[in-house]
Amino acid sequence: MVKKKIKKSKKKIIVKKFKRSGKRLKQPTIQTTFKSSKSSLLKTNNGDKIKIRKILKQPSEKRIYNVKDYIVYPKHGVGKVVSIEKAKIGNIDISFYKVLIEKEKLTLSIPLNQQSHLRHVSSINQINKAITILKLKPKIKRTMWSRRAQEYEQKINSGKLYQLTEVVKDLNKKTDVIAEQSYSERQLFEKAYERLLSEFEVVLGDKAKIRIDKALKRVEQPQPIEISK
Repeated sequence: MVKKKIKKSKKKIIVKKFKRSGKRLKQPTIQTTFKSSKSSLLKTNNGDKIKIRKILKQPSEKRIYNVKDYIVYPKHGVGKVVSIEKAKIGNIDISFYKVLIEKEKLTLSIPLNQQSHLRHVSSINQINKAITILKLKPKIKRTMWSRRAQEYEQKINSGKLYQLTEVVKDLNKKTDVIAEQSYSERQLFEKAYERLLSEFEVVLGDKAKIRIDKALKRVEQPQPIEISK
């Protein structure tokens, strides 16, 4: 039995146990580690070349969503999977979802290995719970508006239904009169409201806006009556 270790600056070759059989020795097992990734070939003591293989495919991951599925992407809201395609970027083959965000007239390409950022559209039970949240009394924090606006923005872009619902509830003024809200406050409210409405529409259809406005007790601004002379 013989065990040898040979150390070098950029590679380490470990010659493991081998037995003498007649006049010839069995081929030793070679383990190679290296520090530099610039070279694609390495040589052993015997002059053999070891080729370093590059990754040609993205890590395999099971597909969760199918074509025509409605999903929620945190930064853009509700979208629809219109196709599942493949492409080659550099030397890597990737698979990705094509997602249409209809409200923004935008099509996203989301790789399968990033599908953890997506979620299914909420169930009817989750929608009903969101309606219950909308009926609660708004929580107004006594902090600077800039800080509150940042918190609201984070909740809107979180992709979470209940956080989005809380923003709509807290910024709701129960009226469409512009004077009731500052410009930035109204902009945030409309952004959150549209996001919430788009998800409600997938589940509730045409009744979505009525259910939200009823829960918020919103009153539309009455139209002025024209008096003919």
